Amino acid sequence: MEALGFTEIEAAVYCELLRAGASTGYKVSQAIGKAAANVYQALAGLAQRGAAMVDDGDTRVYRATAPEELLTGLQRDFEGARAAALRSLAALESPLADDRIYQLKTPVQLYERAAQMIVGARQILLFDLFPQPLQELLPLLVRAHARGVTVAGLCYGELPAVGFHVSQGRTDAAAFERWPGMQLSVVADAREHLLALLSSNGAAVRHGVWSDSAYLACLQHSGLAAEIRLLSNPSAGGGPLAHLALLRAYPPGLQALLGPRAPDPAARS
Repeated sequence: MEALGFTEIEAAVYCELLRAGASTGYKVSQAIGKAAANVYQALAGLAQRGAAMVDDGDTRVYRATAPEELLTGLQRDFEGARAAALRSLAALESPLADDRIYQLKTPVQLYERAAQMIVGARQILLFDLFPQPLQELLPLLVRAHARGVTVAGLCYGELPAVGFHVSQGRTDAAAFERWPGMQLSVVADAREHLLALLSSNGAAVRHGVWSDSAYLACLQHSGLAAEIRLLSNPSAGGGPLAHLALLRAYPPGLQALLGPRAPDPAARS
């Protein structure tokens, strides 16, 4: 209850109403051992938020709203407030790149940033993902591929059955087990990149950085594309995936550095 924004006493009063059924404020205060004035204040707050119903007879009687009904109402209120806040805050956001490297500190922040990168990609997405991060982000990668984005990457363990290319990462068992966490790397359009190491259970971020530096993203794209190609076809250097190469793909980040692609003389002739 406290995690949903209720005070400690509001949570205690609500739980007592659920346990005992309809009751007066005085009885609730006796049951939970709190001052009557504080209990009545909590009951008023619960009623205001739709967590309790009030019978305004000669003696006020309170009854808890059913948990499912309460939580559904809270979710509806939250979604409305979230949409309003998003509209207001989006008007303040500056989309300009600043080339800085930012630290990401929580798994939620990390996955949300990765998700926004994937959703916003227009041309090419490269990734290097351990199993748990891959499971978390795979639906977004599939949707990106479905809308025409080139998607390719490395994974470890069983290869997912998807329509885009996934290479088997190097999986020396001893080294894999000793690696100090779960890798999560995403490069979007050679325009922004995210590099992170989650704890082994995924509950904490050991290292996490994101940047919209086109130069750094181009370097990350080039290195990751080369590894994907090499692991796909070691003898030929990944020839069938040559379209992933930075200069061949010419993604938006490279365009930001070099300008539009120069015309191909062969095409003119």
